[in-house]
Amino acid sequence: MHALIAYFSRSGENYVNGSIQNLEIGNTALAAKLLQELTGADLFQIESATAYSSHYSKCIDEAKADQRRNARPALKYCPENMAQYDTIYLGYPNYWGTMPMVVFTFLEQYDFSQKTIYPFCTHEGSGMGRSEADIRQLCPGAEIKPGLAIHGAQASRATPALVQWCGILEKTI
Repeated sequence: MHALIAYFSRSGENYVNGSIQNLEIGNTALAAKLLQELTGADLFQIESATAYSSHYSKCIDEAKADQRRNARPALKYCPENMAQYDTIYLGYPNYWGTMPMVVFTFLEQYDFSQKTIYPFCTHEGSGMGRSEADIRQLCPGAEIKPGLAIHGAQASRATPALVQWCGILEKTI
């Protein structure tokens, strides 16, 4: 089994526990790196060719506008050989009840048939939202496993939740 952790994360101003804080590393990136330590999976950061603003309120406006027009932002990079992976851990922050639209772009770039996707998201109170349903719609033929919602402010301390989730994963693989 060859696994990939593909994630989107944003540093800069973020909403954390009710206030705006400047993060050097985004919450989802923190969780993805912890997951890599636990699983040994390859790591790939999903990046938009045009980055969201580092200013929180402007980023929120941009993300909401992308969602309203069902945008598919261009990817900055693509993994070279997705065929080698049968398991994908897909990480993202919850933006307006689902994934950032660049994650939609990523999912539409590849055929995930016969692959298993384990979604995880960071959030500040909205959990997984409708992202699991969106992944199922975008990836027909893939097996979508139960996701893990990580409170963004707890991302740097998510190892116990990830260990528990990985334990659940080991039983379902």
